[in-house]
Amino acid sequence: MGSRRQMVLCADDFGLSDGVSRGILDLAEQGRLSATGAMTNMPGWRRAAPELKPFIGRIGIGLHLNLTTGSPIQPMPHLAPGGEFPRLKELFSNAMRDRLSTDEIREEITRQIVAFEAVHEAPPDFIDGHQHVHVLPAVRRALFSVLKERGWEGRLWLRDPSDRLSSILQRPISRNKALIVTALAAGFRRSARAAGFDTNEGFSGFSPLDLSVAATRVFEGALTSLGPRPVVMCHPGYIDDELRSLDPAIESRPEEVAYLQSDAFKDLLEERRITLVPSPPFRTPLSGPGMTGL
Repeated sequence: MGSRRQMVLCADDFGLSDGVSRGILDLAEQGRLSATGAMTNMPGWRRAAPELKPFIGRIGIGLHLNLTTGSPIQPMPHLAPGGEFPRLKELFSNAMRDRLSTDEIREEITRQIVAFEAVHEAPPDFIDGHQHVHVLPAVRRALFSVLKERGWEGRLWLRDPSDRLSSILQRPISRNKALIVTALAAGFRRSARAAGFDTNEGFSGFSPLDLSVAATRVFEGALTSLGPRPVVMCHPGYIDDELRSLDPAIESRPEEVAYLQSDAFKDLLEERRITLVPSPPFRTPLSGPGMTGL
């Protein structure tokens, strides 16, 4: 039998609502995921963050950079003139037309990092983006700049949401989403590494985020044709009123919790000979504390 493959299974949206955070914490306790990204501009972050403390070192705990849900931590007159972040479509349109203020975005990225450290009392293990906003050109430039100013080169990894075309085409579910995000992320891995930050190689987990496709099929597809250092995203959680008011992905979240808790998921990992790990094995030795290769 071949050697086991290491894979990061990352639950997005920690802090979006208490129900989402609770679902992620339950799965972390059961060893059914290996990383989570936190939305630190959301009120739920401060409420739930202390419950992550027992998982430090057991799972990756990162910043899920958010520019499309809720409110910025402080006013952003260009991006959020009405006090609320724009929808993804508007953010994308402005990004493609070079109408985003890099300085303003840099300030909000810094604020979200500070909000992470203020409660978690440690830097993030990695950074990714809600709806993959971190790969948009102006946002990625701002992100690299903030991280370099903090001297974090080699101390954390950045999530690259792109994948090889051949791998995407082998996964029938939400293939168009994966192709679009891969196009948007063009050059992100190269730029991140040039700035001093490692990335994963291989990304999957795209789904309709509704009940049109069973969670079993979503994860069987996501674990197909994995890259050499893969990350698979997921969106588990329990439904509460706060979630209903904030996000269109509702009913699929408890379905993901149930599947990830199931023997079927455990069997899938064993069948594919996959071990869940907190971060991708790094390409080169890194010197930051707690950031040695796995």
